[in-house]
Amino acid sequence: MGIPAIVTAGDRRAARAVYGESKVYLEVEGLPLVARVVLVLQEVPEVSEVWVIGNAERLQGVLAHPTLQSALRKPLHVIEQHRNLFENCWESYRRALPGAPPEGRDPEGDDVDFPVLYLSGDLPFATAEEISLFVRESLDAECDYALGLVPDESLEGFLPARADGVGIEVAYFNMREGRLRQSNLHLARPGRMGARELIEEMYEHRHQKRMWNMVAIGAKLLINKGAGPRVVFWYSLIHLSGLFDRWRMRGLADWVRRANTLARTERILSVLLQTRFRFIVTRIGGCAIDVDTEAEYDAVKARFDEWTELQEARIQEITGRLAPRATREEAG
Repeated sequence: MGIPAIVTAGDRRAARAVYGESKVYLEVEGLPLVARVVLVLQEVPEVSEVWVIGNAERLQGVLAHPTLQSALRKPLHVIEQHRNLFENCWESYRRALPGAPPEGRDPEGDDVDFPVLYLSGDLPFATAEEISLFVRESLDAECDYALGLVPDESLEGFLPARADGVGIEVAYFNMREGRLRQSNLHLARPGRMGARELIEEMYEHRHQKRMWNMVAIGAKLLINKGAGPRVVFWYSLIHLSGLFDRWRMRGLADWVRRANTLARTERILSVLLQTRFRFIVTRIGGCAIDVDTEAEYDAVKARFDEWTELQEARIQEITGRLAPRATREEAG
């Protein structure tokens, strides 16, 4: 059974603008980022169809780009966005359920085990190989919510070049297993998740370089019936090690992060989200690079060819290229 891919391209609430523009519409090499993501998904064998949720009228125009249309071989659906990320994810899932009417339906019976792939629409270096590997390993993990992580060594090539300083530096979760970056890939069985609303709150305060966001999430955890002081202490350790890391105090960061293990974090998040949560670590890395600032967008444009070649090299090293798929016309 193929898995629907849902590309989140909304521009409300916690969405960030870059140069005054919703970032999914920013162009790189003449192709809007959201169209680039949809194009990559055509080559992921586990993906059966693609859903894009955002400003439907504008998306229809963007996704009519000739480069994308000539490569389409999977059903492509565009959905009007709702008020926030949580509603966008839930309502697109309701429409992606097998046999759902245009307005969607709630899950029932075996639907609770129906998986969907969520990814953001601003990933200039996403590759079919990385997405395919993540989906396969997530399904093997037999969980209800899998979140992708990428180790720091996979992202070293994106650091600022010595000559001109152009590059991208990202924040990491500092865990005992290493410095890890979220990869913007999520495989979920939403019908199995008991605390879906908490994900929206965490997303809206996701930029953890901002002290207010750290405090806001900590306060919510303190009053959460599934959390309390023990979880707040764990949360504080993760962000303390992250602060030391960003301040280049690596010795202190390494000392603090020894208490933060992936297994412990998975157990805590499983309780908070009332579901079976797992991290999936992949090493290709491109899906961990998104566009949140003007400087990052400028760096992507300036080094796009170089970083694309970097991803090609990592694919050859780690997985090898996926076999070419038949075109829509060849498939008949």
